[in-house]
This record gives sequence, C-alpha cells and structure tokens, in this order.
Amino acid sequence: MNASLARCSDAELAALALAGQQSAYGELMRRHREAVFRVARGHVGDATEALDITQETFISAFTALARYDGTRPFRLWIARIAVNKCRDWARRRAVRRFFTFARPIEEATAVADNLPTPEEAVGSQAELAHIHAAIASLPGNLKDVLVLRTLEGVSQAEAAQILGISEKAVETRLYRARNKLAEGLRDGAADRV
Repeated sequence: MNASLARCSDAELAALALAGQQSAYGELMRRHREAVFRVARGHVGDATEALDITQETFISAFTALARYDGTRPFRLWIARIAVNKCRDWARRRAVRRFFTFARPIEEATAVADNLPTPEEAVGSQAELAHIHAAIASLPGNLKDVLVLRTLEGVSQAEAAQILGISEKAVETRLYRARNKLAEGLRDGAADRV
C-alpha cells in the first residue's frame, strides 16, 4: 500500500484514478471492498455469489467513476451501486429459476442446487447459514434497509439517500424487516426441531 495514497480522501483517490494512477483504484477497493461484500452477502446469503457481486460492483463503479460527485461520501455512492447489483442478481435468479422449473424433470437435476442443507452443517455455521437465508428471503425493499442499517451500520439519513426514499420510509421498512426476520427465524427454528 502506498502511504501517500492512504492519506488521500476518497474524492482525491477518485480524481487520481481518473488521471490514470492505477494504484488509486486499488486503494479505493481496499477501503470499501469489505463493506460492499457485507451488503452483497446480506442480500444474497451466499459468500460465493456475494464475491461475484462485489467484483461486479467495483467494475461498474470504476467504469462510472467520472460520474462520482466528490463532495458526497464515496461509501454511499458505491453502496448504492452494490444494492443495484444485488437487485440485478435477484432478477437474473428469478429468470433462471423460471427456466429451471420449465425444463423436464429429468433435466432439472443438472441445474439443481447441490448445497448442503442446514441439517448437514454443524453448530454455529448452520445457524449463521439459517440467518443469512432468512435475510436473503426478505422482500427486496425490506432487505435493502435491513442490510444497510443493521449489517453496514449506515445512519437512517444515509440509508434514505442510498435508497432514494424518505427517512420515515427507512424507519418503517426497518421495523417491518426486523419483524419478518424474527418471524422467519422462529418458523425456521420450529421446522428444524
């Protein structure tokens, strides 16, 4: 890591990257990749898919870097891109699922999800997987707010800015998301007993 780049603000790094300094891209990614991954993981519930979404987010962000407004926080800008990439992923997944179910049953085994069931996992890994799955199963508008506020710790105002909704809508959706998540976890626990 370049010590001089570490002292730069995100806006300065964006300007350096646009001016052709490749290491500035690396520093921006180093600063924000964990947060982007957490947003993606919260949305999709799968670490491998979250890594793919994280890569797509940075590719899109760096491609659109000239449109970044340096007076605004970079983390909010890239979080918005990550949320959009997660929504794209969910739409693609819905289309894949539709076509998977449209195939003859003997062909469907080739595209079936072969991931282990929660019962096959042990201890805290099974519980963590259950929580990620419960979060991933929430409706998109509730999941967005829950991931940003709870997992990423952004403020209510920042979440409203990222999602393009009012702060009151953030508060309402967070309340609903928490209730639905608690209900889903309760139901899931009863199913596993």
